[in-house]
Amino acid sequence: MKPKIIADECIGDGICEEISPEVFELRDDGLAYVINEDPDASLQDKIDEAIEECPTSAIVMEES
Repeated sequence: MKPKIIADECIGDGICEEISPEVFELRDDGLAYVINEDPDASLQDKIDEAIEECPTSAIVMEES
C-alpha cells in the first residue's frame, strides 16, 4: 500500500506535511504531494494520522 493525494480534494491545509514531512510536501501551488511513494513501514502510524487529520479526506492508501 502506498499513500496518494487526491488533488481535486486537497485544499493545501498542510497538516499532512506537519505530521509526516518524510512522506508529504506542500508545494508552491498550494497543494500537498506525496514525496515518498514507498515509505518505510515505521512511518505507517504517521501516515495513518495524516489520513485521519486531513480535513477533506484527500489522502488515501492505494495498492502498490
